[in-house]
Amino acid sequence: MTSETPAPQPEPSAPTAAEQELADRVNNRSHRPTSTAFRDFVASGWDDSALTDVAPLAAAEWTPARRAAVSARFPGERLVIPAGPLKVRSNDTDYRFRAHSSFIHLTGLENDSEPDALLVFEPREDAGPGDPGHEAVLWFRPRAGADTEEFFSDARYGEYWVGARDDLDSMRVRTGIATADSSTAMDAVTKDLGSVSVRVVRGADQGVEAQIDAARMQVSADLEAAHAGDDELQQFLSELRLLKDAHEVEQLRHAVAITRRGFDRAVAALPAAPEHARGERLVETSFESAARLDGYGVGYDTIAAAGDHACTLHWIRNDGRVRAGDLLLLDAGAEADSLYTADITRTLPVSGTFTEAQARVYDAVLEAADAAFAVAGEHARRTVRFADVHTAAMEVIAARLHDFGILPVSVEEALAESGQQHRRWMVHGTSHHLGLDVHDCAQARREMYLEAELEPGMVFTIEPGLYFKQADLLVPEEFRGIGVRIEDDVLVTEDGVESLSAGFPRTRAEVEAWVQELSGRPQRADRRDRTGGASA
Repeated sequence: MTSETPAPQPEPSAPTAAEQELADRVNNRSHRPTSTAFRDFVASGWDDSALTDVAPLAAAEWTPARRAAVSARFPGERLVIPAGPLKVRSNDTDYRFRAHSSFIHLTGLENDSEPDALLVFEPREDAGPGDPGHEAVLWFRPRAGADTEEFFSDARYGEYWVGARDDLDSMRVRTGIATADSSTAMDAVTKDLGSVSVRVVRGADQGVEAQIDAARMQVSADLEAAHAGDDELQQFLSELRLLKDAHEVEQLRHAVAITRRGFDRAVAALPAAPEHARGERLVETSFESAARLDGYGVGYDTIAAAGDHACTLHWIRNDGRVRAGDLLLLDAGAEADSLYTADITRTLPVSGTFTEAQARVYDAVLEAADAAFAVAGEHARRTVRFADVHTAAMEVIAARLHDFGILPVSVEEALAESGQQHRRWMVHGTSHHLGLDVHDCAQARREMYLEAELEPGMVFTIEPGLYFKQADLLVPEEFRGIGVRIEDDVLVTEDGVESLSAGFPRTRAEVEAWVQELSGRPQRADRRDRTGGASA
C-alpha cells in the first residue's frame, strides 16, 4: 500500500459529515495533483471497453432456488439484504471486506464482493394469488469510467486503487440477477412504505437500517413491530441454510481440503516452535499461510494454544511459548473463496508422543467423539435429534471423569438436569452447524436447531473436549494444564453420517505418527509409549 492515500470521495452521493471530516484530515497530507491539465491527462488513453469473458459464478445454478424460497415465504413484501459496508481498521485503512452471509448465500458472490451492495426483493405489481411475485435486484456500485474523479482519486472504490470492478452487465451475467446502480438504491427501498411492508436484515449495515427506520417513522411510530418483522426475516434466512445443497457441500469439502494442507504446515512447524518466544504464533501463521494461499483466508481466528492455554476455550492471542512435552491444541479452519469455512481441531503432542496423563485425557475425549458419531449415524434407523449428539458425548465425559476420580458425585447425578457437575470441565456444546459461518444458522429457532431431527444435508461439528486448568485445585496435579479437544466436520447423509474431515489423523497413534513424520523425528518400531501400549 502506498503512503500517499488520497481522500475517499464517494460519487454520486454526497459524503457524510464524518466522511468529510476524515477526507479533510487526509487531504492535509495528500500530494495528489489538482490541476485541470492533470485531470484531463489522467482520464485519457485508457481502454474503456466493456468487460469480456464473464461467466456465471459456480453458485449461480443454485441461488435461484434459494431466492425462490425466500420469495415464497414473504409474498408482497419488500425484502432488503445488505452486503454491509467496508469497516475502518485504523484511520483511513479498512479491514479486508467480507459480505454478510445471507447476502452471499442468496447472490453466490465470492471473495471481497461487494461492499455497500443491497439485494432487494421487490414485490411485483402483477403478482396473482399464490404467486410470491418478487423481482430480485442487486443494487451495487458499478465500475466508474476513467473520465470520472472516482477512477483515480477514490482509494476505496476507484479502479486505479483497487483494480477492475464489475459493471452492471457483467454482474448480471455472473449472478443471474437484475442489477442497478446503488446511487439511487435507498430511494427505491424506502418508497411507498405506507402501502408496502419492508423488512431488512439487521446487523449488516447500520446506515441502511437507519434510513429504513427513518422512512418507517414517517408512516408509523411502531418501530418495535417493524424490528420484530426484521428478526423474522433473519430467522428464516438462517434456517434456510440448515440443509446444504450439493454446491454448498462441495465448497465445504474444498474448505476442509485447504484446512488439511494448513494443518500439515502447522504440524511441520512444531519442532521450531519451542525456539521462538511466541511459538504459538509460529504455528498459527504456518496454518494461515495455506489458508490464504489456497483460499480466501481463515473462517475465524485461529486457536493455537499450548500447555495451559489449551484450557482457555477461545485463546486467540497465540503469543505463548511452546514447550517440549506440551500438548498444542490447534483449532483452525480455512475459508474457501466461496466463503464457506471448515472448522477442525486436533490436539498435538509437541514432542511427538503423549505422556501417560495426556494419553488418558485424549482417549477419553476421543471416546466421547466416537459416541457422538455413533448416535448421529443412527438417524436413518430411528429419530435422532441434534441435541442427542451432545448427550451421547456427555455420557462418556461424565463416566471418564468418574473413572479419573474427579467427579464429586455419581455419573447419574452429574447427568441429571439438577446436577451437571461434569460440565465444569467442558462448558461448551458438542456440536454446531457449519457453513458460511463457522457457527452457521445461529438465528434459527430452538425447535429448528437443538430440537430438530437430523436430516440429510445438515453439516455440523462434533467437538468434545476436557480442560483441566493449571489453577484448578479440584483435579489431580498430573492432569493440571492439560487441555484436549478433537473436532471433526460431519455431513448427514441418507444412510448415516460422513466425516468430511476423515482424512485427518485422529486416533492417538495416528496423531503421534503424523507429528513424527512431518517434524522429521525418527520412528522406532520397538518404541512403546508411557501407557505401555505399542505406538505407531
